[in-house]
Amino acid sequence: MEVLKLEDAAFLVGTSSGPLGLEDLDEAVVRIFNLVREALNGATEIFLTADRRAARRLVERDHLIDALQREADTTVMDELVRPGDFDLRQRHRHLLILRILPELERSGDLAEHIASHASQGLAEWLSPRARKLVAQMGALGSEMWGLAADSFVNYDESVADLLRRTDDEIDDLHVSLTAELAAGRVSVPVAIEMALVARYFERLGDHAFNIACRVHAMNADLGRES
Repeated sequence: MEVLKLEDAAFLVGTSSGPLGLEDLDEAVVRIFNLVREALNGATEIFLTADRRAARRLVERDHLIDALQREADTTVMDELVRPGDFDLRQRHRHLLILRILPELERSGDLAEHIASHASQGLAEWLSPRARKLVAQMGALGSEMWGLAADSFVNYDESVADLLRRTDDEIDDLHVSLTAELAAGRVSVPVAIEMALVARYFERLGDHAFNIACRVHAMNADLGRES
């Protein structure tokens, strides 16, 4: 997994002398989207290869997600309470960011949780089919996060329907993985831990879908008020 460059890390913890402008704020949120997607990709690989060193690096990246989320949250709140005239569309954009930031932060945590299970070496106890199902859940989740980011950048409300179908696919994979574990010969402790890992993947898909739904709802609100 690629380690975050130092210059990117400096941006994430906030180096500006004043509040971010709207353009900078959008860029910061897009960076969080990208970090979450990269974390999910990395966590899937880390889990399947039991790479403990890479797992520690991913935990460090999650700290950067948290730092950028806090900075963006503070900037949005400052903008929302500032007196004076405001542009309706810009105000809706700020509200959208405020609503999706917790989903982004939580998703970074979920990717970290998946990676943290690498130290337990769970993957070595899985059947080839179970390992394939884990890889498929990670790939679908990554695809969903790419689409969720596109919906935020382009205000594309049509993504919600596509993500609903993809989220159903992840749910089906979750069921298939559970059935594979039940049919296999893994120990009860391994089965319990794998149930948690599968749930983390499923929740990552849910959060991506929720974000697209918020974009859809915000568009609808903006249409009614304009």
